[in-house]
Amino acid sequence: MHRRDFLHPQTLVEPLGQLLGAAEELATATAAATAQVAATATEQPCPEQQLLRVGGRAMATQFEIVQPANTVGGFDAAVAGFAEIDRIETLLTVYREDAPTVLLNQRAYAEPIPVDAEYFALLRLCDRLYRETGGGFDAATGALSKAWGFYRRQGRVPEEAERLRALAASGWEHVCLDPANRTVRFRRPGVELNFGAIGKGYALDVAAAAMRQAGCHAALLHAGGSSVVAFGSPTSHADGWTVGVRHPEHLDRRECEVRLHELALGTSAASFQHFHYNGKKFGHLLDPRTGWPADAVAQVSVIAPTAAEADALSTAFFVLGLEAARAYCQSHPQFGAIVWPTVKARPVLLGLAQDLVSLQPTSRRIAPLV
Repeated sequence: MHRRDFLHPQTLVEPLGQLLGAAEELATATAAATAQVAATATEQPCPEQQLLRVGGRAMATQFEIVQPANTVGGFDAAVAGFAEIDRIETLLTVYREDAPTVLLNQRAYAEPIPVDAEYFALLRLCDRLYRETGGGFDAATGALSKAWGFYRRQGRVPEEAERLRALAASGWEHVCLDPANRTVRFRRPGVELNFGAIGKGYALDVAAAAMRQAGCHAALLHAGGSSVVAFGSPTSHADGWTVGVRHPEHLDRRECEVRLHELALGTSAASFQHFHYNGKKFGHLLDPRTGWPADAVAQVSVIAPTAAEADALSTAFFVLGLEAARAYCQSHPQFGAIVWPTVKARPVLLGLAQDLVSLQPTSRRIAPLV
């Protein structure tokens, strides 16, 4: 992906009731592309209710930034945000041979590898979340992802011996961080970092910070709908941004609405990537403790202060199940969760979600959240 791929605005101006429609593929354009506002409602909404949406692809998904259309310098702020997403993709990707994470994976067993302050801070965050979730979130499962074919999005069931080898080479317990020297070392060969469960959220956090620095006071950013971060409000009389969460099976149904103000939302479900084998569905979210795809619940959405935490914890709760999610939210009041125990069950609201979530099943146009 090149930075100029982000410089094509999806110029939708729509009522707030249709805040986040399904993301559309955007054509690549040059930096000279100019926003052209077009109404999508039958009646023209008042200027304060209009939204400017700018999007582009990164990390194998569609990113989008939504702002009030009257934001001064809004398009420039969006460009600044997307430039940071571009940078974070280069930093975290495991698909480029010269990328920092690939080089670290190749060398960190042989010797301690020094990393910059930003990268080390992300590793410290991964370490904290790994410990807080008892291993439900684990960013050192690259070997397992490859064994199951999800590395190339070609899912398959590995032979037992292959799964066990990959499991032995997976696990954050094999990652050694040295804060004094800011280095990383692996305790056994074959260990590979993979930031798939936290990278998109982290990129959104960094992009939102860049937009704030550029003078933007209100925006909602999302990556494929499954990762969302929001700050400010779309109008002067709104208290944050309202987004919808789809039912894990009935994708045309908005199961609930979440109000986000200086908060993030991350959703995990087998709906994103999966394959069928011998009549059984296998999702891409792997249980790092067993090496098998997780199936403790049908879907989890987490509300958190940052998108990185929301993404990582939604994965952890999907792996660990309802009661572990409940216990975490009880001991961490700044977090909340919406958990579907099964596709036929009603969602369970935990922690902060009890105050910010409205259960309103409807067939209205919905946010692309799974």
